[in-house]
Amino acid sequence: MLRYLPFLLVLALWIYAFVDCLNTPEEDVRGMPKLAWVFVILLFGEVLVGPIAWLIAGRARREPAGAQGAQGRWIAPDDNPEFLKSLNKDDPKPDPKTEQ
Repeated sequence: MLRYLPFLLVLALWIYAFVDCLNTPEEDVRGMPKLAWVFVILLFGEVLVGPIAWLIAGRARREPAGAQGAQGRWIAPDDNPEFLKSLNKDDPKPDPKTEQ
């Protein structure tokens, strides 16, 4: 079983790079047109040149999931003052604390 491991790893990388290339939007592809990258991955996949070239040079770098800017940062609803203000706008009855 262990002798099949290198073949399975090459096959997995080949399939991953191919599917990733197909799912990447055209404007995020670097270096060559998307169709050319598909051919490079398919033709040079067995020797790992095509998939590794795609992963290094073909696709745009992605930011990690937690590395968003301060503007796009998610805030819990109870800590978000804009959300709390919107709750008061939707409330039809007056707040007794504000009328005193």
